[in-house]
Amino acid sequence: MWKKLLGAEHPFVATSLNNLANLYNAQGRYTEAEPLYIQALDMLKKLLGAEHPNVATSLNNLALLYKKQGRYTEAEPLYIQALEMFKKLLGAEHPNVAGSLNNLAFLYSAQGNIAAALQYLERGLEVEEKNLTYNLVAGAEPQKEKYLKTISGTKNYAISFHLQTAPNNPAATTLALTTILRRKGRLLQFLTASRQILRQQLDPQGLQWLDELDNIHGQLSTLLYNRPENLALETYRKDIDKLKQQANELDDKISRRSSEFQTSTQPVTLKAIQQLIPVNAALVEFVQYSSYDAKTDTSGEPRYGVYVLNAEGEPQGIDLGTVEEIKSDLDKFRVLLKKKRAPLEKLKKTARELDEKLMQPVRQLIGSKEQILISPDSHLNLIPFEALVDENHQYLVENYSITYLSSGRDLLKLTTKARKTSAAVLLGDPNYGKKDKIATQRSFNKTSSNIALPRLLETADEVKAIGKLLGVQPLLRGAATEKAIKQAQNPFILHIATHGLFEESKEKPQNPEELPIIERKSLLRSGLALAGFKEENIVGDNGVPPELEQKETDEDNGFLTALEATGLKLLGTELVVLSACDTGLGGISPGEGVYGLRRAFFIAGSQSQVISLWQVDDEGTKDLMVKYYQRLLDGNIGRTEALRKTQLEMLRGEAGENYSHPYYWASFIPSGNWQPIPPRLK
Repeated sequence: MWKKLLGAEHPFVATSLNNLANLYNAQGRYTEAEPLYIQALDMLKKLLGAEHPNVATSLNNLALLYKKQGRYTEAEPLYIQALEMFKKLLGAEHPNVAGSLNNLAFLYSAQGNIAAALQYLERGLEVEEKNLTYNLVAGAEPQKEKYLKTISGTKNYAISFHLQTAPNNPAATTLALTTILRRKGRLLQFLTASRQILRQQLDPQGLQWLDELDNIHGQLSTLLYNRPENLALETYRKDIDKLKQQANELDDKISRRSSEFQTSTQPVTLKAIQQLIPVNAALVEFVQYSSYDAKTDTSGEPRYGVYVLNAEGEPQGIDLGTVEEIKSDLDKFRVLLKKKRAPLEKLKKTARELDEKLMQPVRQLIGSKEQILISPDSHLNLIPFEALVDENHQYLVENYSITYLSSGRDLLKLTTKARKTSAAVLLGDPNYGKKDKIATQRSFNKTSSNIALPRLLETADEVKAIGKLLGVQPLLRGAATEKAIKQAQNPFILHIATHGLFEESKEKPQNPEELPIIERKSLLRSGLALAGFKEENIVGDNGVPPELEQKETDEDNGFLTALEATGLKLLGTELVVLSACDTGLGGISPGEGVYGLRRAFFIAGSQSQVISLWQVDDEGTKDLMVKYYQRLLDGNIGRTEALRKTQLEMLRGEAGENYSHPYYWASFIPSGNWQPIPPRLK
């Protein structure tokens, strides 16, 4: 049709030839693809000139064909020619330049040229990193997530290149870990540091600059990925350079007014992270990745890897095996932990088997370190590493102080100084309107649509005891409302003792693009029941009714969803304790973290959180929490260590009750800042 309507030689005809060649290439019909690629290339050169972005793309496609056939010496000059043309015509930081650099890295890797592959891969990742900022500003969160997935292949490749191709190469180790620290949880970090937190602290002039910067980044994203065909290349390059200069000037202005902005925009380097790791600690960064074979251009099944970074020395990384191999032990471990009557011998055996796969290899890398800053990935977010059992049959909590992070990059955020805060806010024993039953667990009864919320008597004693320690009156019964939480202005500590909910999604993605949408809905399937709670609030699909999605943010219906929690004013809040069930659970997004209450309170600005991983016992939780605060407010002990000492007391039977089973003491985990809580700034 193009030939008939536009003539045998037209750019659209060349594009059609190229597309047909791409199809044959994907099918492995290389001898049929090659002449079509060559014909398209010759036609584009003749019609558009020897130097044109479409010609560079055509060169790149022909090189890709030769590379897949193992014709490396023919592919290399074409890749290099395409790279130089893209740089000259579109600018050194254009996405097509990153693609060309990465293609050369794959080529050299297939040839076994490790040094050249590393050089080009590092350059390609640097260009992608610069373009990430523009695209994390433009569009809504689903679009940001989809964009991150489009460049996830290079993150996977950087990890796979190290763990599978060059496991003993220090430069490959450094590049892989740097890429993980820059990409893992990036969307969460961007939303946290660059949006709500900044808008709370910036003055009107700063807010105006931030809006201008967002607008410029959006324009850059559009230009970089959708170059107008009628815009001359010289004008195109000048427009991009002008926008980048304006963005740099605004960056500088806002950075001088906001340390948070400066922290969030500075390049993440191993050196910067390393300086924030305590001498007796190790950062343990888990990652889910897919192995990649550069020769066959094929990806393997998902695997787990782990990287260890100490305060000094080079990073180390090892492959742990396939996700499938580990998931079986992981699931068994989780099931047993949730049962208070699960035989200890059976639980410890399962904990030992999982430890052999996850933490025993790590212990060989951290040596005598006693503090571990763990950044899990994927389903590893759902277990307490403290309850794993080592080769000496001891729980890890007995020898290690463990704090959880979304990413090692969180350490940059934890360097901010203490801020002025209001008095602590404590809520407990909400009035649900059900006075005839008393609950023993802080979870919703989700067995039927007629959901009853029995009273939690122990939560009243819990918050009263903590209130005495903090010198504040807790909000009880009818005063323990959703509105009270939303009206709180940066409380020193926020403690909520109530029923919690996380409902697993029943939705199954039809294709990978639907996954981010389903994950994001987890923010509506996680919530806390408060005074005035109405049963119909959680009677819809997946435990959350459709009307909650249209719920006004200032409405108080007694159900605080994780989505609403992201908008709380918690800048400067030193600690959020969610003394309820399943508050650490949520939708799992490999590389991004947990979509639920855990994510929500971090986004809202709190420095640290204590959250639960299963349905907790009401009386046991009260005892744990009161003892935790007694230690915490002493001032000489860190947030993580205060919880650990309390867990050890329960484990060893020193708490006055039989709480030695991990069901009681391992349910809560600390995340974020592990250091002692500073004195409150009024």
